[in-house]
Amino acid sequence: MKRKYILTLFLLVQIVFLKILAFFPEMVEKFYSNGLYVVLSKISRTVIGKVPFSVGDILYGLVIVYVLNSIWKTRKTWKLNWKNNVLKVTSFLSVAYFLFHLLWAFNYYRVPLFEKMNIERDYSDADLEVFTEKLITKTNAIQLELTHNRNLKVINPNSQDSVLVKAQNGYTALAKEYAFFNYEISSKKKSLLSLPLTYMGFAGYLNPFTNEAQVNAKLPMVSFPNVVCHEMAHQIGYASESECNFIGFLAGIKNNDLYFQYSAYSNALRYCMMNIAMEDESKFNTLKTKINPGIIKNYKESDAFWKQYDTFIDKGFHTFYDQFLKMNQQKDGMEGYSKFVDLLVNYYKEGSRF
Repeated sequence: MKRKYILTLFLLVQIVFLKILAFFPEMVEKFYSNGLYVVLSKISRTVIGKVPFSVGDILYGLVIVYVLNSIWKTRKTWKLNWKNNVLKVTSFLSVAYFLFHLLWAFNYYRVPLFEKMNIERDYSDADLEVFTEKLITKTNAIQLELTHNRNLKVINPNSQDSVLVKAQNGYTALAKEYAFFNYEISSKKKSLLSLPLTYMGFAGYLNPFTNEAQVNAKLPMVSFPNVVCHEMAHQIGYASESECNFIGFLAGIKNNDLYFQYSAYSNALRYCMMNIAMEDESKFNTLKTKINPGIIKNYKESDAFWKQYDTFIDKGFHTFYDQFLKMNQQKDGMEGYSKFVDLLVNYYKEGSRF
């Protein structure tokens, strides 16, 4: 076989391998998520974590420049040498696909958190309503403690840099209860691509090649702590968006900083209210009247922020990411973000944890 076909064939082998691997989550959990990945991620964060800027963003920038340059160079010869050009593209994708999974993405195939933490999957409308009522009470209490006025929105006075540092406190406290949520060796960065991320509709992302948690620096500060905690969950080996929302929530409420707690509780409350709205609009309206006006103002502030960047770009990227998630063991796609309500309700249903 000619060498130029090897990487293309390897891409097909990888795809078939992953289809088979999906049937062996326990093996992935033991040998990769709790084995090889732990070593690789620690090395990445040790080497790159102390670099004061986002190495991953620069890497992506260089790749984009390389791809655009390659397209420009082959624009006149593409039809003539289409076969070789296709092989070059598939070879590039093959290497990237291999590194993507080796360095992080095998975590898509690990044991689901429902099973790992023995949490039920189903709940009733009544369960959701009871939990949401408790969530409203808790969020109201924190909002009032921070503002001393139920009508005022919460304004987080912390700097983004201090939030990136303080986020560790929540994970340290959480790991005392669940050792598998332990976070070591910090590598959390404000993304250099924050403006493009905003237009794409993303609050942050984990770079799987450098293991850096990238957070959108343009976010309203009230949301910033929750996003940091979410991306840290990806760093410790959880790929599911719903699971990272759940882990990020737990790390947020375990933090001794009230602004972290408010960010986590208000975000969870919003997801629960959205789920209720889809099932019973009258119940949603009744519960909404119980939420402090200051919290509603924070929601409106967030909506206004995203609305000013709302274009066809974010819709396109969300469609792409939705399909990407579905291809990687997350059958709910973008809807998976809200699925963490399932984890929340059943986690709290099993005991009095508030």
